[in-house]
Amino acid sequence: MDAKELLDAYRQLWVNRSLHVKEDEFETLWSSIVIELKDEMTHPRIRKTPDVKFHSAIKRIISSSLPDTYKVKLIELHSKVLEEVKN
Repeated sequence: MDAKELLDAYRQLWVNRSLHVKEDEFETLWSSIVIELKDEMTHPRIRKTPDVKFHSAIKRIISSSLPDTYKVKLIELHSKVLEEVKN
């Protein structure tokens, strides 16, 4: 499974969200997850912590109709991004 397929799967989770397109699909996906976990699309006074946003994202991924292989890859990627965001 390549970055384009994962990005397409991520877009299925967030149908109405516009993504900041980068040079390649993986970079676009990574930066979109960073923005999601940092809650950057929310006003600063009401932002949630990365841990809370991670939990919400995992629930959304698990309850989606995506194939299990995509779910696992997206959860792994969210975990890696969370580690980076917290450091």
